[in-house]
Amino acid sequence: MSLKSRELALTAAAAARNKKALDIIILELGELTVIADYFVICSGESTTQVRTIAESIEQEIARTGITPIGREGMRFSHWVLLDYGDVIIHIFEKETREYYSLEKLWMDARTIEYHEDTPGVGGKDKRAVHS
Repeated sequence: MSLKSRELALTAAAAARNKKALDIIILELGELTVIADYFVICSGESTTQVRTIAESIEQEIARTGITPIGREGMRFSHWVLLDYGDVIIHIFEKETREYYSLEKLWMDARTIEYHEDTPGVGGKDKRAVHS
């Protein structure tokens, strides 16, 4: 995993936060799969907010000269996926996120929570762990 990927994930989280995204988390997947090093997952309260969050993330990352290799879901904006190769960003409408529950699917991943007051790493993992 490159530091560049981590910085990209943190940049995406910051851009999402600036548009009032909810429950922003970063999953570190590098040792679990080859599909990506990080997932950034966040929610919006409406399809309009989801679209706005996605556009903001794209614009912020574009300032670094990086463009997504794929983008899905902008038309209906219940779940928007921005694929940056090593970093995949999922922006969900709140109910859609609850339905698909990616955090539970990737529960073995290390979680890096992103908070408004601490724009870095840390925090307690909020995902439910079942014995």
